[in-house]
Amino acid sequence: MTPQPARRNEQSRRAILAAALELLTETGYPALTVEAIAARAGVGKQTIYRWWRGKGAVILDALADDMPEVIALPDTGDLRADLRQVLRATVAEFADPRLSATTRAITIETLADEDLAGQARDRLLRPQLNAVRVRLEAAREAGQVRPDAALDQVVELLFGPLYHRWLLRNGPLTDDYADGIVDLVVAAVSPSTSARG
Repeated sequence: MTPQPARRNEQSRRAILAAALELLTETGYPALTVEAIAARAGVGKQTIYRWWRGKGAVILDALADDMPEVIALPDTGDLRADLRQVLRATVAEFADPRLSATTRAITIETLADEDLAGQARDRLLRPQLNAVRVRLEAAREAGQVRPDAALDQVVELLFGPLYHRWLLRNGPLTDDYADGIVDLVVAAVSPSTSARG
């Protein structure tokens, strides 16, 4: 049988990403090493360094591969309820100690690595933010959001306070806090606001 390098490489890549996620769950991000990932995946660490710059890039790839191809937000017709569900889910992710520690560690690595920061933004963050934007577009078409509302800014208004509070550990992240953000944003973009304006 003729060797198929592409298939072999893809199998190795998948083994590496699976090993990285397993070890991340077992040891946490700070204790994770490229050597441990290589040993678990059954490859040499030079294979990992040939494809990734370090453990941050491996974990980012593994997390991105683990995300669904299409992120669909709830659309019950009630924008406030749907956004509350999304922000509460984000709060729950930040409240998970292991997931939060991983996100914090990758965030730190992105501060010193512009390429990694771009990948994190484009592969992990942007698909989720775009899904929220699509939901807001549907709400605008249904007359629930002002026609002149800048939807990219609305998305930032929703997630920015959560991220800021989480990053700086500036107060508790709770469902009530998330609901309050949603209430403020929905009030700001509601068509009735411009009518009063």
